[in-house]
Parts: sequence; structure tokens; C-alpha cells
Amino acid sequence: MTATRAAAYLGASFLCAAWFASAAGVVTRPAPEPEQDRSVKTSGTETLAADVQAQALRLREHMASAPKPREPLRNPFAFALREEPKSRGVGPVAALRGAPPPPVPEPPLSLIGVAEQQTPTGPARTAIVTADSDEIYMLKEGDVLGARYRVKAVGPDSLELTDLVTGAVRHLVLR
Repeated sequence: MTATRAAAYLGASFLCAAWFASAAGVVTRPAPEPEQDRSVKTSGTETLAADVQAQALRLREHMASAPKPREPLRNPFAFALREEPKSRGVGPVAALRGAPPPPVPEPPLSLIGVAEQQTPTGPARTAIVTADSDEIYMLKEGDVLGARYRVKAVGPDSLELTDLVTGAVRHLVLR
């Protein structure tokens, strides 16, 4: 037997001994036992609801005996009314107070066309109106124009607008 062969046998035997020694240290654990039902019995929802109702009643009684908040001595968001100074004669301020407000000018509107569509209930007309601002409005009966006018009626060649500020009726005619 040669020295290398002897060394190989000796190394293999040490490896086997180490392997067996490590296997001896491994402990197998027993299989776990099936879990048992560990549910806890509660007192039920009836007692919980009764407890909540009792606490709510106690809170209502406590709030009824609580002091009411005082009225504030001053309100920083409200201004006191002041007397107007007495004017000595008719000046420009007094003249402006007694003068009626100037009339609101009517905006320049032009009726440039009327479109008509036949429906089972009769013709449905749409008025085409333009303003100085080069805007074009297509209006039907009941529409509101610029928060100032409501369309009262659309005729085959005319338009009636009710002024929402003054209540006057304005007629526009197709040119």
C-alpha cells in the first residue's frame, strides 16, 4: 500500500466519522399535537349594549348639569352702528344721497338670424344674437343671456327679451 493510498483511506474514514457524529447530534421532534379549540366564551352582545346604553345615559345627565357658555361681551366680526353726521346744508354728499341711481345702460345686442326646426309639437326656433364683444349667442325660449335678460319669445323674425334688472321687455328685430 502506498502512502497516498493510506492517506486517502485515513481522510475518508475521518469524513465518515464526522458525518456520523453530526447525525448523532440531530434530534427528531415529535409531531405536534392537533390544536384544541381555545375559544373564550364572551358575555354576549346584550351585556355590551346595556353597558353602552348606561354610559350614554350617564353622559347625558352629566352634560345636562354642565355650565352653559356665556354670551361673548363683544363680537369682533360685527360692527357697531354709528349715527350719520348731520349735514349743514345741501352739499354734494347730501345731493348724491337723495338722487336716484342712474339707469343701467342696455348692452348693444343685434339679432342676426333665426333658425327653425320642425318638431311634432310645432316649430322650435333658435335666435342667433351678437354683441359688441363679437360673441355669438344661440338662444331658445327660457334661456338667460348674460345674467341680465331672459328670452321671453322667439318669433320668425324677432326676439323678445325680459330685462331681469328692470323688468322691461326689449324687442330685437331681424334686419
